[in-house]
Amino acid sequence: MALASHSHRDPGGTYTFSSRPRAVESRSKYREPPAEQTQRQYGNIMYDRRVVRGNTYAQHILPTTAQPDLAEVQRQQAVRKRILARRRAAEQLRLRTPEPLQGRRHTDVQTDLFLEELSEVIEATDTECQTDEFLDRPATPLFIPAKTGKDAETQIEEGELFNFDTEVQPILEVLVGKTVEQSLLEVMEEEELACLRAQQRAFEELRNNELAEVQRLQEQERRRREEKERRIAQQKEVLKKERETAEKVAALVYTQQYLSSLLPAVFGSLRDHGYFYDPVEKDIETNFLPWLVAEAHANLEKRHASRELLDTLICEVTEKRLKEFEHLESEP
Repeated sequence: MALASHSHRDPGGTYTFSSRPRAVESRSKYREPPAEQTQRQYGNIMYDRRVVRGNTYAQHILPTTAQPDLAEVQRQQAVRKRILARRRAAEQLRLRTPEPLQGRRHTDVQTDLFLEELSEVIEATDTECQTDEFLDRPATPLFIPAKTGKDAETQIEEGELFNFDTEVQPILEVLVGKTVEQSLLEVMEEEELACLRAQQRAFEELRNNELAEVQRLQEQERRRREEKERRIAQQKEVLKKERETAEKVAALVYTQQYLSSLLPAVFGSLRDHGYFYDPVEKDIETNFLPWLVAEAHANLEKRHASRELLDTLICEVTEKRLKEFEHLESEP
């Protein structure tokens, strides 16, 4: 990288050369006066605080804040997370001294070849340095241009140029007239200001009375509105209770009418389904009739078995007789 160098001429007229980077230049011996004081020395009224500059009606402009880029924010968060993860991994992989056993503790020990005394007292020394105070720069002298031309002089006797009593009269009349006119203007201005203050006080009293009246009317309107809302809420509550009472009465009447026809139907349905029965009839149906059917079935089974046995005997006897008759017929 090339170093930029330049030359300049100091106020003394000596040629000096400097290059970047360079040492700090020597500071001025005197303190620089403020800009406001410098400008006032030359009679600039723009630095006078009593003079209003520019438009007195300023418009407040709120600075617009730039919306951050969502992708850039996410990228920064990801980079920050990766750095934290690396730090945690490095701390976990770092070799550490194992924990001491119970009743013992770790102690720092010097492992150098030459031992030195360890002390908690730190040696310290105080050093002071006092700089020179800034001196106020003396006031800049007024610029007086150099005299040009030749000087000439003449002798004027008393009364040759003007008569003071005669010449001063118009000037004095002008001064007195201007003073009286200025005084009259100031008196008129004070009277006008007093009139304006009186009008302002009357206007403030009228405005305060109107504000008090407006507040009274607002408070009265608020009380009326609250009373109206309270009455409406009470009427709604009464109507709600009447509606609930009417609904309860209607539900009671409907329940009575429905139960009047429901109870006989329910009892009849329960009786038809066998929930209400005669115990003797129920005992006959559940105990006697099954036993009777079982006994009848057993008797029928026995009779059927005896009939089958009789049929088998008759069939065997008949076949045997038939064989005997065939045998007798076959003989000569």
